[in-house]
Amino acid sequence: GGIISLIKSLPLIVNTFAKAMKDYSNMDRSNSTLRTDQDMSMKVVLLGSLAVVIAIWLIPSIPVNFVGALLIAIFGFFFATVSSRLVGLVGSSNNPVSGMAIATLLISTLALKSTGMVGQDGMMGSIAIGSVICIIAAIAGDTSQDLKTGYIVGATPRKQQLGELIGVLISALTIGAVLYLLNAAWGFGSKDIPAPQATLMKLVVEGVMEGNLPWPLIFAGAGIAIAVEIIGIPVLPFAVGLYLPIHLSAGIMFGGVIRLFLENRKNVSKEVKKEQIDRGVLYTSGLIAGEGLVGVLLAIFAVIKIGESSLADIINLSDFVNLGQIGSVIFFALLILTLFKFTIWYKDKNKAS
Repeated sequence: GGIISLIKSLPLIVNTFAKAMKDYSNMDRSNSTLRTDQDMSMKVVLLGSLAVVIAIWLIPSIPVNFVGALLIAIFGFFFATVSSRLVGLVGSSNNPVSGMAIATLLISTLALKSTGMVGQDGMMGSIAIGSVICIIAAIAGDTSQDLKTGYIVGATPRKQQLGELIGVLISALTIGAVLYLLNAAWGFGSKDIPAPQATLMKLVVEGVMEGNLPWPLIFAGAGIAIAVEIIGIPVLPFAVGLYLPIHLSAGIMFGGVIRLFLENRKNVSKEVKKEQIDRGVLYTSGLIAGEGLVGVLLAIFAVIKIGESSLADIINLSDFVNLGQIGSVIFFALLILTLFKFTIWYKDKNKAS
C-alpha cells in the first residue's frame, strides 16, 4: 500500500522537486525588508542540517555508521522537499509518509548489509535510519502546513521557524521520556503494548537482513493491495485496517461511519455540516489526547511500587467492577451519543438569541 501510494505520487513528486530546486538559489530572504518575507538564513539551515547528520554519525548511542548518516542526508533532503511541497500544494492527506518510510527501510537495510553491517547492529541501524526519515517527512509536511497558515494570517516566517525548532526539541524530549516510561511499565511488544507498526518494521528488517522474508505472504498481500486499488478502494486505509488489532480498527470504522452520516445528510446546508463536522473533529481530537494522557497516568501507576505490588494493581478497578462485553458496548454507545450531543444536537445559544 505504501509503495503504491508512492508510485501514484511520483509525477507530482518529480514536478514539485524540480520546481523547488529551480528556486533553491533564491530561497535566502533573511535580508528582506518585508516582515512576512523574512526566513531563517539558508546558511544556518544548511550548517544546522550538516551538524545534525554528523552528530547522528558520531554519537555512540545512535546505531548509525557513516553510510547510514549519508543515507539520512540524501533521503532526508529529498523527502523533506517532497513532503513539504505536497502538503503545501495539495494537503496533508497526500503526504506519502508510509511509502517513503517503507522504501527507506528496504533500501537502507540492503545498503547496510552490503557494507558488512549485519546482525543486531545492522538491524538497529536500519530501524534508526527509517525512523529518522519517517520523522523528517512528517515534520516537513507539518511545517509546511504551519507556514501556510502563518502566511494566511500574516505571521513572520522566521519566528515561526524558530518556534518549530523549539517545538520539535521539546516534543522529542517529552516523547522520549514517555516511551521509556511505557517500556518500563509494560514493555513494547507485550500484551498491553502490542506495537503492531513497530513489529511490522522489525519483521521487514529482520527478513531482509537475514534473507528469510516470507515472500509468498508478501506477494499475496501485494496482490490483494493491487486488486483493492483496481476496484477503487483506498489501499492504505484498507491495509491499516488489516494489520491493526480489531479493538483499534473497530473504533476507526465507527468514527468513519459517523463522519459519513454527517456528510451525507440531506436538507442540511453546507455551512451547518461544516460547523458540525469541525466540532466533531475537535471533540474526537480531545478524546484521543485524553486517552493518551490516561495511558501515561496508568504507566506511572504501574512503575510506582508499594511493597510487592504496583500502584496500578492496588487501585485496579477491574477487581471490583467487571462490565463484560455488554457493559463495554453500552459505554461505547454512550460515547457516540456524547459525540452527537456536540455535533448534530448542539445548539448555539448565542446564535439562537
